[in-house]
Amino acid sequence: MNTIDGDLAQNHLRDLHHDAEANARARRVRNARRWHRRADRASQRARQAQSQIR
Repeated sequence: MNTIDGDLAQNHLRDLHHDAEANARARRVRNARRWHRRADRASQRARQAQSQIR
């Protein structure tokens, strides 16, 4: 009986760990996309400013 409980606890902790890793990956992807959009907009503003100077 104790081994079953121990196995269940181990499986539960492993699931929690995998969920935490997946959440961290998703957060990194969202942040990378956000920073990419910001960089794209900054680049567009720089091109617009440069075209107005010419």
